[in-house]
Amino acid sequence: MIGKTVSHYQISAQLGEGGMGVVYEAEDTNLGRHVALKFLTPSMAKDENLLQRFQREARAASALNHPNICTIHGIEQHDSEHFIVMELLDGESLSDRIRRGALDIETVLTLGVQIADALESAHSKGIVHRDLKPANIFVTSRGQAKILDFGLAKIDQKKPDAASNVPTAIADHLTSAGATMGTVAYMSPEQARGEVTDARTDIFSFGTVLYQMASGHLPFQGDTSAVVFDAILNRDPTPLNEVNPSLPVELGRIVAQMLERDRDLRFQSATEVKTALKRLKRDLDSGRHSGETSSAVHNTSSPQVAKEQSIAVLYFENLSGMKEDEYLRDGITEDITTELSKIGGLRTFFRANILPYRDKSVTAGQVGKELGASHVLAGSLRRIGNRLRINAQLIDATNEFPLWSERYDREMEDVFAVQDEIAQKIASALRITLSPQEQEALAAKPTENPHAYDLYLRGRNYARRVSRQDLQVALQMFESATALDGDFALAHAGLANVCVQHFYYFERDHRWIDRAVAATEKARRNGSDAPEVRLAEAWLGFAEKRYAEVLDKMRTTLKKYPDLDGGYYLLGSALFESGQYHELVDIMEDALAHAGENYNTMIPIANALGALGKTEALNNFSHRMVATFEAHVRKVPEDARARVLLANAYSTLGRFEEAKREADIAMALRPDDTMILYNIACVFCLMGNAKDAMNSLRKACDAGYSATAWARQDPDLALLHGDPEFESLFATPEASAA
Repeated sequence: MIGKTVSHYQISAQLGEGGMGVVYEAEDTNLGRHVALKFLTPSMAKDENLLQRFQREARAASALNHPNICTIHGIEQHDSEHFIVMELLDGESLSDRIRRGALDIETVLTLGVQIADALESAHSKGIVHRDLKPANIFVTSRGQAKILDFGLAKIDQKKPDAASNVPTAIADHLTSAGATMGTVAYMSPEQARGEVTDARTDIFSFGTVLYQMASGHLPFQGDTSAVVFDAILNRDPTPLNEVNPSLPVELGRIVAQMLERDRDLRFQSATEVKTALKRLKRDLDSGRHSGETSSAVHNTSSPQVAKEQSIAVLYFENLSGMKEDEYLRDGITEDITTELSKIGGLRTFFRANILPYRDKSVTAGQVGKELGASHVLAGSLRRIGNRLRINAQLIDATNEFPLWSERYDREMEDVFAVQDEIAQKIASALRITLSPQEQEALAAKPTENPHAYDLYLRGRNYARRVSRQDLQVALQMFESATALDGDFALAHAGLANVCVQHFYYFERDHRWIDRAVAATEKARRNGSDAPEVRLAEAWLGFAEKRYAEVLDKMRTTLKKYPDLDGGYYLLGSALFESGQYHELVDIMEDALAHAGENYNTMIPIANALGALGKTEALNNFSHRMVATFEAHVRKVPEDARARVLLANAYSTLGRFEEAKREADIAMALRPDDTMILYNIACVFCLMGNAKDAMNSLRKACDAGYSATAWARQDPDLALLHGDPEFESLFATPEASAA
């Protein structure tokens, strides 16, 4: 066809040939630009199914506008010729690049982040590629990845799967159930079995691509397709760091999790993969600049690094089966982690690393492999009245050999002694000699009264829900805890936080601030410089709009205590209210990595993305919010705030029926709560219903919500901006709630 003119395209050269057709370079004589034309072969054009698949490729790719996805300009037919008009790229395919050998780590991570970002965008629109491989990834002369060939892509015409919140490829007349689609060496196990595929299918294939980029070898090999199928379905690949020992250990962990045969144990979204790769790239760049290395990032045989030991403390199993004991199980597990973090020769993992394993059946070897932990602490807890039975077991993750185990049958009064003893026994089992300072730190107790401790854990659990009724319950819990132990600094700090938030969200009576100041002073007097006390002080500054002071205090505190419960929520809120949207978006991945179960952290991030007009990023983030809130309401169905925030996220994605359902449940649970009413107004606005939104806002104000700078900045209420009643209700830029 070289030299021919098809429609208004003059063909000049052949660029490549594949199973579906031939690609040529051509000049668009109408626009005077060079493009690539992908022609379906004449024999295939006669096959209606193949023609539909060819057209579907164009529709799938043209729905995407992303710098790392090849742009589709159009699909055309001229006489009997069917062709796709595409962006002309200068460079080479990733498969050609890999043939010359493994890529350097900088290139692997740079291209990896770009590919993950492109998949995140495609998946957010319900498009799953299903044939991701190096031949379908182009690397431009400027080092930019471009995903090609959406010929096997599935467009979910329904909605993301409610259980997993990932776009699902529903079998249709073009792909029957049981059909194996894609290239064998890069297939996921579910593709190999002919099962329904979803976004996690792309993640497995992407893991295979990353493995090959970093090592120059495929993880699943064989002389025949049958042998490769068997390897994918039944055999673990050689660990990446054994194939290429110069690679960072963390990259091996990331790729191993992407190649999990059980898709529930894989990374659940391209966003998670992108975050992990970006964090590794940042850590490597930081290490290069400082000249330092970490065993979590680098493979090294230096004696100092070889001696470092790490431990993943899994959430203990709640054997009582009583939902009301979950707070105790979670609190004790997190406190044991905190105790172990006081041991200098032992690295512990953040809550965000451990949460995915809670209430899941996993082995120590699996956790160790995925997290890079040398040891795992697992256990169970059962409460009967005032007695506790705690079983704990320390396991070597490399061989799953138990190094130490113990059963404790104690009264609640002994809970701190048990935590201290577990930490001491673990140090002994790992042959770590504790310094006098470490022994003193382990022996320290937050309170001498176990009942006060129990009330504190309950209060902390309720305070995360923020609604008026839940904050009142938390207030009662903290007050009771301080009544039992007047020197309990953490309970005083919790009391101060609740008082400030009650003032900020519900009732502008300065008596709440006075109570918070008094509680903070008691906490400071009894708790010295605990991070929870710093958080209480920062909340006071936030309520009084001293944003610079709050930001300085929280940045300093989170640098040392990144897992501080609610810390990133306050930092994000201060950044949003002070209009520093870009900085808030910049820290979003760090904030989410340490949010744990405090879903409030997501709210200012979503608002900042909306305020900046980052529509596609907000859409992607809304999928993450839906996943978080759906998981939370399954665990805590009575949490009205989580439900109304889930309704908001559904509305952002246009899932209005589901949004209405969750909003109705939230209203039934908390009909007069100002927070619920305010967020219901946001949901109505996102649905385009200004009248009901205004009615809900009016009710919120009547119930105690005051005119605020937040409401005027909230992008969810943009539909009402300029409305006379809205401007009247929010006439003064006073700080308020989200």
